[in-house]
Parts: sequence; C-alpha cells; structure tokens
Amino acid sequence: MTTYSQRVYQTLKDKYPEQEDFLGAVEEFFQAIQPVLEAHPEYEDLAILERMVEPERIFIFRVPWLDDEGKVQVNTGYRVQYSSLNGPYKGGIRFHPTVNLSIMKALAFEQTFKNSLTTLPIGGGKGGADFDPKGKSDQEVMKFTQSFVTELQKYIGQDQDVPAGDIGVGGREIGYMMGQYRRLNDAAGGVFTGKPVLAGGSLGRTQATGHGVVYFLNHVLEAAGDSLAGKRVMISGAGNVAYYAAELVEELGGIVVSLSDSTSAVYQPDGLDLNIVKELKIEGRERISRYLEEDPEAKNFEGSLWDQDIQADIALPCATQGEINGDQAQRLVDNGVRYVVEGANLPCNKEAQAVFKEAGVQRAPAKASNAGGVAVSALEMAQNSMRLAWNADRVEEKLQAIMQSIFDQCLEACKKYDLDQDYVAGADIASFENIAELMKLQGVI
Repeated sequence: MTTYSQRVYQTLKDKYPEQEDFLGAVEEFFQAIQPVLEAHPEYEDLAILERMVEPERIFIFRVPWLDDEGKVQVNTGYRVQYSSLNGPYKGGIRFHPTVNLSIMKALAFEQTFKNSLTTLPIGGGKGGADFDPKGKSDQEVMKFTQSFVTELQKYIGQDQDVPAGDIGVGGREIGYMMGQYRRLNDAAGGVFTGKPVLAGGSLGRTQATGHGVVYFLNHVLEAAGDSLAGKRVMISGAGNVAYYAAELVEELGGIVVSLSDSTSAVYQPDGLDLNIVKELKIEGRERISRYLEEDPEAKNFEGSLWDQDIQADIALPCATQGEINGDQAQRLVDNGVRYVVEGANLPCNKEAQAVFKEAGVQRAPAKASNAGGVAVSALEMAQNSMRLAWNADRVEEKLQAIMQSIFDQCLEACKKYDLDQDYVAGADIASFENIAELMKLQGVI
C-alpha cells in the first residue's frame, strides 16, 4: 500500500477493530487501487479515502414480532446508506442469522463501487436483519417482515433509498414489504425492486444476477481465447443466482457438475439434471440432498461443496460471503479450476484470494460479475417511474449490454495500468476512478 492508504487503513482498523468483514473488504480494495493513488497524489489532499471508508449514515433498529405460538421474538435490523453520490441508495436486504454491522458495512461498501460500474444513476447501500426465515411459517415471515418495514420505511423512498432482495429475501418477502409500505405511506411504486411482476416488478429480474455472472464469465473466457463448451463447472448455492447461472451455463455448452445448499452438496460428473433442481429449490423449498431420490447415481456430500475433491475447470461461488477459505481454494486449484467468477458477494476470504492469485487463476470479483442483479433492479426503477413494462427480451438485451460495458471497463483499467488480465484490480480501479471523480465534482460533502 502507499503511505496514504496505509495510514487511512490503520486509522480505520484502530476505530473498528471488531469489524473484520468490513476491514477485509477495505484492505483488498486499497491494495488493488495502488496504481491510481500513485498517479493521483492530490487524492490525499482531498481526503478521498477518508470519505470513502465512512458510510453517509447507518440505521440500527429493534424488530419485535410474534411467532405462531404468540411468543414475542426480537431481532436486530440494519440499513447502511453508504453513498448517494450517484443517485438514491440501492442495495439488497438480507435475512440471515449471520447478519451484523460489519457484514452490512462490507456489503454496502462493495455495493457502492459495484453500482458505479453499471453506469446507471444509483448510489450504494445494504440492509438486513439477523432473522432466519428457514423453518418459519408464511405467517411468521410476514409478521417479521411487516415489523421490519415499519421501522425501515422512515428512511427509504423512491428518490432516497430503494431496497431490493438478497439472501433470505425473495419475491414473497418483497411483496410483504411492499404491502406494509403501502399501508403506512399510501404509496408503493418504485420503493422496492425485485417485486413480483404482477406488482410492478421487471421481467428478467429473477434471472438477472445468475445470467449476468455467466455473461461476464463468457467475456473472461473469450479474452483468454477459451469458451464454455465442454467445461466442467462447480456452482455453490441452489437459489436464484446459482440456478439461473447453471441454466445459462448449460445452454452455452458447459457441464454443471455440482450445486449445494446450507447443509450439503450434490455432485453428478455427467452433469446435473436442472429440471430436478428447479422442482426442488426454485418451485419448492426442499433440501438439495433430495436430488438423489430422482438421480440415485449422483453423490451427496454433507458440509461445504469446496471441501470435496471434484475435477472442474470453473468455479462459480454463488452462496454467501466467505464461503471459500485458503485450503479450499488450494483444493480447487489442485483439481484443475482455472477460472473463478463470483456470484455471491465477497465469497473468497483473504487467504483464498492469495491462493488464486499465486496460482494464476483468473478471478472475476463480485462487484463486476454479479452486478447484473442490481442493474436490472435499476431498470425496474426506470420502468416504474415511466409506468411502463418492458418485455423479457428487451430486459435481457439491456443486461447483456451492461455486462459487456462492465467487462470493458475492467479490461480498460487493466490495460491502462499494465495489469494484464487482473479483473479484480481492474474492477476495483475502474469503480474507484468513477467514485473519486464524483467526489471531486461535488466538492466536500
């Protein structure tokens, strides 16, 4: 790091020593943008980094609700409104027991730079609660979500902050959020994205993140003189991101050999039957292990997919943050993986990142490769504002164009700073230059 970035990072570490996820995201980012800082010493006088590492505002609130037995439960809710430099705050809401302030800040930090790469007028934010929807009834999920939105609605609006879904928050939860917001504000249009299509959502939004990951992967492969045809692909997760990524991989000639959920992974060396997966995980809420009931020749592994010795060419981590550690990354390298494209946010920890870099694995970071979801969310905002509904083909065409633009920005940054095809550094540098320029344009705010 430069002396400037080292000083800012150490100050941040001294101030928030317990926020390991946030500090890790900042440290990786600072390491990547060193060439820009060396070329622009004036950024220190403008305190660009000091302003970047502090969110504009954070809300932390209590979420009380009644379970089906009439017992009062209490969770903690968060909304980190990180940056509005480029438009209203935009970022998902996550319901998961691991949610805490450090994770929310890390994801909001990443979201800010990711959103800038889309070139759409949206700022960055993130929110959620340490509530686990798994095992809860529809009534319990509705009661919790309504309580959550009763507090959240004070801080959001279509020109202020437009939340979307994330882990644990899909169409059902967004529908409940939308209904509660209407009840309290007598307005709904554009306040949430990822809405069911019937309620003003965009066609193509459900598939957008997964498809965007594969479009980015395709660009990486093409730049390397390679293609998806015949490639063996490991994918973690089995929700929308993982499933729709798998679907497009198969369509483009790849072989999806694995998917997983929070308890186990399934492996089929000849390629998984995605119709079975869709029935279990997209249309139902079943465990992925039930896949073997339909395909007894497949294998089921308890625990993490990344602990298994599976021969593959490509890995798409699409489950959650920090899912791949250093030992698991080395196993992937030893088993032939040469491309890692992130579908989840921050899925590779610091040690895993180092292993992939040392081995020459081409890794596409989430802020570039999974930006398709937020891009189509922004398109949903545009449709809501215009009172229009685009067909699925038009949305998909726009998604492809946005992912091409993001890849081009990353590649151009690599060329500008002589970084070969280091897409991690390219994405960080391109997004950093966008945000730094906005800071300069808007003065000290």
